[in-house]
Amino acid sequence: MTARKIKLTVQYDGADYHGWQIQPGRRTIQGELSDAVTSLIGRKITVHGASRTDAGVSALGQAGVFEIVNCPIPTENFKQAINDRLPGDIVVTEAVEATRDFDVIGGAKSKLYRYTIYTGPNRPVLEVRHCWHIPAKLNVEAMKNAAQYLVGEHDFKSFASSKDNRETSVRTIFRCDVNSSLDSGIYNSRYAIRDTHDWLYIDVEGDGFLYNMVRNIVGSLVEVGIGRWPADKMKTVLEACDRTAAGPIAPPQGLCLMCVNY
Repeated sequence: MTARKIKLTVQYDGADYHGWQIQPGRRTIQGELSDAVTSLIGRKITVHGASRTDAGVSALGQAGVFEIVNCPIPTENFKQAINDRLPGDIVVTEAVEATRDFDVIGGAKSKLYRYTIYTGPNRPVLEVRHCWHIPAKLNVEAMKNAAQYLVGEHDFKSFASSKDNRETSVRTIFRCDVNSSLDSGIYNSRYAIRDTHDWLYIDVEGDGFLYNMVRNIVGSLVEVGIGRWPADKMKTVLEACDRTAAGPIAPPQGLCLMCVNY
C-alpha cells in the first residue's frame, strides 16, 4: 500500500468566504479545496491548512496538505487537476510530495501576514475588498516606533480574542514593519504614481499567532497613527495581558497571509 502526502501552496481571495475552516452550510476555503480534491481522487479527502484564516481574510501563500493511498495520479499533475475543479478566486500555485512526517501546522517555522491600509480621501473601489480605508493622515514614524515594542518573545494576551483558549499566549514576533508604499519599494500598479503614498503596509512575521492577534495589533498601531496614543503605549498594552487594554480590532479584509515558512 503506497501512501503519499501532497503539500499545496494556495492563494485565495477570502472576501466571499467564511474563513478557512469547514463550517456546515457555509462556503469556506477548506471546504472548496477538499471538495475539489475529493472530486479528483474519488473518495472523501480533507485538505488541512497551516493557518485558519478568518472570514474575509485572503492569502497568497497558505500551505495545505492531504494524504492519499494507492493513487495513480503523478504528483506533478495535481496542481492543474485541482485548479480545474476550483472556483476562480482560489488557485493552487504549487503541489509537491511532502515527507511522511511533514506537519503542516507544527512544522511551520514562521508565518508572515501583511495588512494593507489606504489613507486617501476616496474609497479605492477596485481594492476596497482588500484593504482598510482610513481617510486620514497617519503618523507612520510613530507607528514604526510602536511596532518595535512587539518584536521578540512576549505574552500577547492583550492582542488575543477572548475566544482564544490556547494554553499559552506567549509568542515570538520576528519583525513588525510599518511602511508606506514609497519608502518600502512596494508599488500598486492599479493606482499609478499619483497616489502610491496613500498606501500603508504592516508586515508581521512570527512563530505563531493567537486568534485575531494580527488584526488587534493593527488596530492598536492605528491608534498610535491617528494620535490617540503615544508610541510607548504599546509597551503598556503588552504588559497588561488584558484584551481591553489594546485598540479596536481592524477589519478582516485588509489582512493577507503572505507565506508559511518551513
